[in-house]
Amino acid sequence: MDKIEAVLAAPDRTVLALDFDGTLSPIVPDPERAYAHPASIAALRRIAPHLLQVAVITGRPASQAVALGGLADGAGLEHLVVMGQYGVEVWEAATGQVVAPPVPDAVVAVKAALPALLAAAGHPEAWVEDKGRAVAVHTRRLADPEGALADLAAPVAALAHDHGLRVEPGKNVLEIRAGGFDKGDAVRALAARLDPATFVYAGDDLGDIAAYDAVAALREQGRTTLLVFPRMPGEDSPLAERADIILAGTDGMAEWLTALADRLGAAGTPS
Repeated sequence: MDKIEAVLAAPDRTVLALDFDGTLSPIVPDPERAYAHPASIAALRRIAPHLLQVAVITGRPASQAVALGGLADGAGLEHLVVMGQYGVEVWEAATGQVVAPPVPDAVVAVKAALPALLAAAGHPEAWVEDKGRAVAVHTRRLADPEGALADLAAPVAALAHDHGLRVEPGKNVLEIRAGGFDKGDAVRALAARLDPATFVYAGDDLGDIAAYDAVAALREQGRTTLLVFPRMPGEDSPLAERADIILAGTDGMAEWLTALADRLGAAGTPS
């Protein structure tokens, strides 16, 4: 039995977890306008009633992912869970509420220090995104995004280190946040709570490596797992060699989810 057939055979024992940026939504110059692909959300509304759980795992604040995904309209997604800030925050469609601990003082201090650091490094125009419990420095709007990212990597890392925080690199972004939570922790929390027979994870960025590692550990335990990588054209990523399925970016992700919804629908309605 192949892995998709395992999902179709026992959807009520399957967890589908997805990254947001680069998976459900395209990477765009303004992260606050990174709206989810409408076809992906439409497909998830059809998929979710069949599955044990659908979850979105993202570095964004949970409420922001909910807004950009249009996920507060619960039609079909009444049991959706959004795990924001790498799982520190949890939003459940059933309650519409975000549960989260307070923002660490160290993150507040870093937010205040960043403008001077960026100016001293020669990139005062780099965009700083306040993510609540984290702060991200984006270079994708700059003339040379990769060069600016290289210039900023060391001073940003030093600032984070001085405040006991960690840096999470991504596509033209450096995110500073408290340690102790990553997407692997979110995957493990879902698996421990739900005990699924099959775990499907889709993600595209360096922050998803920890999730891939956690899914690989589930595979070693004898569970069926499926890793899906929506790769941008020409992208060189360490996720490619680990993925079971490689798709053509967020459009390919939308097509794959739609096909899965079609197959689940053809297999029968949930009880």
